[in-house]
Amino acid sequence: MTAHSSTNLDALAPEDAKAKLRASIRKARQHRSERRLAEHAQTLCDHVLALPSVESAECMSVYASRSHEPGTLPLIESLHARGIRVLIPMLGTGLQRGWGEYQSADDLVERAPGRPPEPSGEFLLPDALAEADVVVVPALAVDTAGTRLGQGGGWYDRALTKANADAPLVALTFANEVYDADESPLPLEPHDHMVHAVITPDGITRLPA
Repeated sequence: MTAHSSTNLDALAPEDAKAKLRASIRKARQHRSERRLAEHAQTLCDHVLALPSVESAECMSVYASRSHEPGTLPLIESLHARGIRVLIPMLGTGLQRGWGEYQSADDLVERAPGRPPEPSGEFLLPDALAEADVVVVPALAVDTAGTRLGQGGGWYDRALTKANADAPLVALTFANEVYDADESPLPLEPHDHMVHAVITPDGITRLPA
């Protein structure tokens, strides 16, 4: 866990504090090499697979990572090889947001610049998330109370309203993106969903959420 100063954020409204944090974290992420990112993706995969809830899962939701995000392709491939059904965020017609089922690495396509890769198969409605036994979510940062800083579009916070109440929410970040909630809590708004664990290349931290 890395110490962070929140002094410059305390006077800001939550949405403004979030925007400032996002810009800083995104800039820092640009400095990781492709080799290091690939190493981290494999380590993150190993940590996620070690979770007891994953060992017993029949269906999971995992985001398809973009460049400079904590990588998920090794995890997705490993889950699929185990026979676990993997749901990945997908856009339907009219930008309707839902899920697609992973079939193979060749099936994941970036349909527009900057958008996450998506499966090409059947579009599943948002309610499909309720079938996931574990939900792995992207994060720019997480604090030790379970507050998650997302990308800013609010997609996951809306999507998670359909998740099974018993499904653990697991965020992936890099080690320096975990904040001490007592010293530097992340800004929190009413619609934000807390996560139950954060996994970094350094290991697993279970949270009180």
